[in-house]
Amino acid sequence: MKRLMQLGVPVGIVFIVVMLVVPLPAIVLDMFIAMNITGALLVLLTAMFIGRPLDFSSFPAIILVMTLFRLALNVSATRLVLLDGYAGKVIDTFGHFVVGGSLLVGLIVFAILLVIQFVVITNGAGRVAEVGARFTLDAMPGKQMAIDADLNSGLIDEDEARRRRTEVHAEADFYGSMDGASKFVKGDAIAAVVITLVNLIGGFIVGMTQKGLSFSEAIETYSLLSIGDGLVSQIPALLLSVATGLIVTRATGNQDMGSDILAQLTTRQLPLRVAGFAALTLCLIPGMPKIPFIFAGGIMLVVSTRIQENRPEEATAGGESAALALPSPDSPEVLAGEIQVDPLGLELSADIIDLVDPSAGGDLLERVKALRRKVAGDIGIVVPPVRTRDNLDLPMHTYAIKLFGIEVARGESPKGCVLAIGDFLGSLPGQPTREPVFGLEAKWIPMELRNQAEISGATVVDRASVITTHLAEVVTSHASRLLGREDVKMLTEVIKRTHPVVVEELTPAQLTLGEVQRVLQSLLDEAVSVRDLVRIFEALSLRAQATKDLDSLVESARQALGPAIVAPYTSDSTVNVISMEPQLEQQMLESLRPTEMGTVIAIDPEVGQSVLMQLANLMTEAENTGVRPVLVCSPQLRSAVRRLVRPSLHQLPVLSYSELVGADQVRSVGIVTSGHMMAVTA
Repeated sequence: MKRLMQLGVPVGIVFIVVMLVVPLPAIVLDMFIAMNITGALLVLLTAMFIGRPLDFSSFPAIILVMTLFRLALNVSATRLVLLDGYAGKVIDTFGHFVVGGSLLVGLIVFAILLVIQFVVITNGAGRVAEVGARFTLDAMPGKQMAIDADLNSGLIDEDEARRRRTEVHAEADFYGSMDGASKFVKGDAIAAVVITLVNLIGGFIVGMTQKGLSFSEAIETYSLLSIGDGLVSQIPALLLSVATGLIVTRATGNQDMGSDILAQLTTRQLPLRVAGFAALTLCLIPGMPKIPFIFAGGIMLVVSTRIQENRPEEATAGGESAALALPSPDSPEVLAGEIQVDPLGLELSADIIDLVDPSAGGDLLERVKALRRKVAGDIGIVVPPVRTRDNLDLPMHTYAIKLFGIEVARGESPKGCVLAIGDFLGSLPGQPTREPVFGLEAKWIPMELRNQAEISGATVVDRASVITTHLAEVVTSHASRLLGREDVKMLTEVIKRTHPVVVEELTPAQLTLGEVQRVLQSLLDEAVSVRDLVRIFEALSLRAQATKDLDSLVESARQALGPAIVAPYTSDSTVNVISMEPQLEQQMLESLRPTEMGTVIAIDPEVGQSVLMQLANLMTEAENTGVRPVLVCSPQLRSAVRRLVRPSLHQLPVLSYSELVGADQVRSVGIVTSGHMMAVTA
């Protein structure tokens, strides 16, 4: 059956083309004319019973096929009329019975049908289809932006967004096709006039020259056949024109057209009563027949009475459902929803909105979604949706990144420019600036100079990449703040599906979700990925049996993740380290003091300042040689040393000796002492 349906339409179209050149017997023509009229009626009824235009998306193609089929029937009928003076029973019946055998009546009826179709229905439907196609295409960028905004805000998932985008594209394609299909309907009406005139004139000539008929006999024979052929063609054409008008003027609804019309006409009592009394009033005019108007007015009044009887229950039910569906603007639920703060937001000035407009080539929203996936794969947490919106208060070319409603970063992205990063940018025209993540010297140059900048050795980055890179840096550096209690619960549930024993042993038996959250946040604070939650949970469950001290729990998790922690700082299987002399470490161990924020080093201020200065100098020397160093110390000191160096040297990673097991080779680039610095060369 499926194979037959696939071949049915192509075979039918080929057969229609064959009909244009191959003569058909009169009985076959009668059968095809009946199929044409019935098919047009089916299309009209289908157009009335659909809930929305897209439910009949094949309608433009059906118009083309049925118009071609009708024209092929016209050609076949014309051939039979001119050759045999007979074109089957259907055309003969329309020529004699429908128009009463009168040429004048037939011409008038044909003209009226033509005016109704061509002047009223076809022109109106064509104009509505044209306007609908224009408005639909103009609205596409806005609809796509709304879908992307809902997706980024978490209101819908990927599948729902994909379905909505498909629907938007299908709607645009449908109305664009309807704009073209309406031209076929108009052309068909014009072709009907031309074919009828050709049949009339050609019939007179053939009848008088080849058949030997007199003028009156030729008129009687060929005129009625031509008018019958025209009427047979115009009836299905009129049905298709009406169906076209219904489709393009159909508003989206949940029911078929008949149900919507009756429901909306019979919703209110007053209009029905006024119409009923107006019909009864017309009976007072002298000479006016009273029965038709009494009948029409009576129907209106009876219907209005029925509405009055059913109205209270409907009103009550409708009021209850409306009250349930639309809570009060002052209700706690609504107010709570309005005051909620988005965890992560991106605001754009008015002149750079093109970055999120797909019709203008903007792909920023797609890149932000890809960034969320990348960050999740890198650091192991699900980044909340990025709420992207415009902000008229921002200066021109500016974007702002907000964390829980507070701006944490800002940058520029001038329209029509790209960012060139390098040391030799003096010869390029543009606006000097600094790359927002690493602070490198850069310049915004016109997009036309991109190739020239690349040839000069500069790194060229487009505007969207600048924003997404900046956003990625903000998300990574504030990952611990973005990890909420619900996120921890969700991650725990995911692990529980594959490793239920690990989760059940840890929480809530030994640690609460809040304590697990603090451990994960501490790891994220030091740029440690928490992807390997299974290993982290196993280490925590073992350590939690002895203590619930946060620093101890974090260190146990870090030891379990040792190779993964060292990997980002490994170059050619070598880790470049800065260490501290044993006397200094011993002095620091003796100075450890517990606080509410964790253990700290209560060391002499002068010694502490000397240590920080030595670390800063060693970092600078190592970075000048292209080396990224790490500071190593004993596990008992690591968290306290991190708190010591973080305020002034936040970019210096602090590792423990136990975490270096993941490195093949360790190379010392310097040793920090309590009084002076000792440099070590390889």
